[in-house]
Amino acid sequence: MSKVEESRIENGGDIRREYRLSDLGKGVRGKYYDNYRRSHNIALLNPEVARAFPADEAVNRHCRD
Repeated sequence: MSKVEESRIENGGDIRREYRLSDLGKGVRGKYYDNYRRSHNIALLNPEVARAFPADEAVNRHCRD
């Protein structure tokens, strides 16, 4: 048995001896969701609109004007 396997058995899982779950705190779901949504702006175009704008640059130019 390797030292890694022995360590896992001693610790009762995959977490190393120097880490404790209690030290990690409680995870928060969606903590960065709002910031991500504000900074990543994606628009999906209907196929008809996409044909009118053959390249990303054309869409961006039109939206700025």
